[in-house]
Amino acid sequence: MTTPMKARFLFTTLLCLLLAGCALKPVQPVKGLETVALVKLADEDIPLLADDLDAESLETAIARSLEYLERRKAERFRFGACEYTAADVRDGLLAFREIARTSGVAEDRTRRLRDSFDVYKASGLDGNGTVVFTGYYEPVLNGSLEKTDRYRYPLYKPPEDLPANGAAMPYFSRREIDGGQALAGQGLEIAWVDDPVALFSLHIQGSGKIRLPEGKMLQVSFARSNNRPFRGIGRYMTDKGIIAPQDLSDRTIKKYLREHPDEQADIFYCNERYIFFRVVENGPVGALGVTVTGGRTIAVDPGIYPQAGLSFIRLRKPALDKEDGRNGWVPFSRFVLAQDVGAAIKGPGRIDLFCGGGDEAEMVAGSLKEKGELYFLVKKKAGCGEH
Repeated sequence: MTTPMKARFLFTTLLCLLLAGCALKPVQPVKGLETVALVKLADEDIPLLADDLDAESLETAIARSLEYLERRKAERFRFGACEYTAADVRDGLLAFREIARTSGVAEDRTRRLRDSFDVYKASGLDGNGTVVFTGYYEPVLNGSLEKTDRYRYPLYKPPEDLPANGAAMPYFSRREIDGGQALAGQGLEIAWVDDPVALFSLHIQGSGKIRLPEGKMLQVSFARSNNRPFRGIGRYMTDKGIIAPQDLSDRTIKKYLREHPDEQADIFYCNERYIFFRVVENGPVGALGVTVTGGRTIAVDPGIYPQAGLSFIRLRKPALDKEDGRNGWVPFSRFVLAQDVGAAIKGPGRIDLFCGGGDEAEMVAGSLKEKGELYFLVKKKAGCGEH
């Protein structure tokens, strides 16, 4: 989840780049891409639109996209070769919600959606539908509003001299801020936490909760970054021979860091990107300025895929064993909404799924590095019926 919610623990991304997908007919280039990012499907090519999650979470996610669209009435959205207004996308979400509420089995829902909606498939990494999915989650840290011997690792709000986003001049690096104490004593601390590994993960996820000593939860979300590049520590650790590529996972990274506290700082410093936070009332908040929904929000490259749009994904997820963690993989599909972005989520073949909060969400997000399929649905519009 940063740019909101994401610089993300996406250290597994490069392991997935050789994955292959299903054949997809290439079409004329758009915006410098070798293929159109979204290709409209014939009705007979639309898959069964089955959903593995509860209806309540889908309703919540739809309502949040509708909230965004109400604020952005002048925005335009592109699906394949067709352009849609915010009102078009909003009307489509309302129509989809009614179909979802009144349909029975997946076959009935699919038939009704084929009649009313155009379905586009993502061309992916290679123009052949290869989409690599990773996951992110909302961490919960133990912290305090005051610095103590236990709580001594700070979360900072943005400094007043922080350059504007996109500025050519980067701000202090992670090494300078955490190692050199470049911001200490300026009153920028929102809170202090007790675990530097969990704090680094919060920087990657971009949003989370701080559990204060009296039990109150402080919700924090991405505010700004230091304008420096993101580098995944997983790649750094495999390059250094610390962890073998085949053993790389969120769990093995955190295990190594906690067993080697004297090496933590140097590993963290390889990622120069630093996140500054803000306190929010409700969250976690994504790039659209609305709360993201566990299992229903995806992060996309906003220069390629339409924000707030209704999507459908098919891939595998880890089957979790509460004692041993991941225990095999199971296929799944579901409807999701494009409601977030991420510093490492670039191009038509990268998607990040928000897995929610808590231990199970962390385990799923840390294990997810799967190829799958991505589709977008939009209500049929006159003049956009050609394939």
